[in-house]
Amino acid sequence: MKLLVLGAGAIGGYFGGRLAAAGTDVTFLVRPARRAALARDGLRITSPAGDLTLPVQTVEAGALAPGYDVILLTCKAYDLPSAMDAIAPAVGPGTVIVPMLNGMAHLDALDARFGRDAVMGGACAISVTLGADGVIRHMDPMQRIQFGPRTPAQAAPARALADAFARTSVPHELSDAIETAMWEKVAFLSVAAASTCLFRASLGEIARAPGGRDAALHALEVNIATATHAGHRPREAWEKFARGLLSNEASTMKSSMLRDLEAGARVEADHIIGWMLRQARAAGLDSPLLAHALVMLSAYEARRTAS
Repeated sequence: MKLLVLGAGAIGGYFGGRLAAAGTDVTFLVRPARRAALARDGLRITSPAGDLTLPVQTVEAGALAPGYDVILLTCKAYDLPSAMDAIAPAVGPGTVIVPMLNGMAHLDALDARFGRDAVMGGACAISVTLGADGVIRHMDPMQRIQFGPRTPAQAAPARALADAFARTSVPHELSDAIETAMWEKVAFLSVAAASTCLFRASLGEIARAPGGRDAALHALEVNIATATHAGHRPREAWEKFARGLLSNEASTMKSSMLRDLEAGARVEADHIIGWMLRQARAAGLDSPLLAHALVMLSAYEARRTAS
């Protein structure tokens, strides 16, 4: 299997690096500066699961051509249009794209551009960042990747990708209900992002505050009802897990959206929180927590852009 990874940043660099170290034919599509750094220093990962430094194959946009079986698409939602343009020259007959974006809204855009048979489903859970020194830092033991076919045509490449991950130490799941798994992720993530950003606090600090736990759990129940209305009832084990995370008074977990907000960076508010709120309202439901967070984050984004 030949795998192309868009970028060699935090998520793409981490998962792509683990696959490359295990013997998969991986190429990273990168800009000239990142390519030079990788040629000089190798791909460098620090992680509780084991540090890694290895030489990797890279390509720049001008030299990109078809010939890849799978493309791992890792970017922020607001960079999706340019990301689609970047990978387009590599998409040939039989190529499948595995997006690792947060949320669900990107599926419609990718389907419209490349066709549904070319777009698998995917989700990951990992706390990882790319430092200014080019080192990918995996910050806690959590790491998990899920992917799966959305059409029968994707069964073979999905299995090939699962076989590749089986040669690594990365916990992975080849899911036969990947869109339900993606609904589960956005149902939790939208609550975690909305609450931690709105209240500028960790999940544990929110759970300890008067009314905080109830506000978060109410938003989660609305999301569960919304997913069920859409035909993707979350699994009971996931519901128990999600409620536990939002109720854990000892949790220090903050959303990556809060980290972006605190850094003055762009946020994916509409792609995650806005999308989930629109789905809820289309199902005849509403979520005050998500609605208030979206107002705050939209105002923040407008001020950030203006300045």
